[in-house]
Amino acid sequence: MLRLALPKGSLEEQTLALLEAADLPLRRGSSRDYHGRIADARIERVSLLRPQEIPRFVEDDFFDLGVTGRDWVVETGVNVVELASLDYARSGTGQGVKIVLAVAVDHPANRAAELEPGSRISTEYPSLTQAYFERLGRPMRVFPSYGATEAKVPGIVDAIVDVTETGSTLRAHGLKVIETLLESEVLLIAGPAAARDPARRVAMEEIATILVGALRAQGRVLLKLNVGEADLARVLGVLPAMKAPTVSPLAAGGGYAVETVVEKRVVNTLIPSLRSHGATDILELPIRKIIP
Repeated sequence: MLRLALPKGSLEEQTLALLEAADLPLRRGSSRDYHGRIADARIERVSLLRPQEIPRFVEDDFFDLGVTGRDWVVETGVNVVELASLDYARSGTGQGVKIVLAVAVDHPANRAAELEPGSRISTEYPSLTQAYFERLGRPMRVFPSYGATEAKVPGIVDAIVDVTETGSTLRAHGLKVIETLLESEVLLIAGPAAARDPARRVAMEEIATILVGALRAQGRVLLKLNVGEADLARVLGVLPAMKAPTVSPLAAGGGYAVETVVEKRVVNTLIPSLRSHGATDILELPIRKIIP
């Protein structure tokens, strides 16, 4: 039913890992294949493309669904439907990226507005960059870049607009960030025509729910424990939860069963604390999906 476009390149590994976690694994003949299949009746065809191409192909109805960055949706100026924000980037869950303006570390400008009109800027985002400086009322000479953008400062251009997660690569090349033009995240997008079709829209929403549920489960575990009535308040006092722990009386009486979802990174210190506050029979269980 649905034709799905996935990003090739820096987002590929994390995207495929998310599909695996969501029980929608992509099957290909080899990692170099550009087409594959997902064993789900809602997904008819899957192709891997450069993320900058995906928004236009989705808008033009070559694909019903696509995974790409907000930066490329803004750069291409397409009309698409945003179904979900997928909170991951190249380095892992929760690591969004920024589109930034950077200059040589000894450049006098410390803000975009301080850059001299007519300055030369190299970027893979010429439309986004041009629009940003037009809003500032400062005309610039914008040159499309086809790679190694940071290498062009200062000998070829005065500044660059580039994508970064931490800024470490820019700093390593003697650059400083002076402005953030856009904060970007990975999006699940749909074409307008596909989104208007009732059957396809239902399938899209179901896929979005599954993907977001798998993302929400990453880095979290389910804790289950028993506690006597006298210690219940003390245990609840140190027990984190997404909303509130679930507390149920034990069938035999004399205590309670408690369960909650917690960040996995705190478990190794949390479990000893729970035990010292009176918890017993503590179980740590993996979670595949959390559906809000």
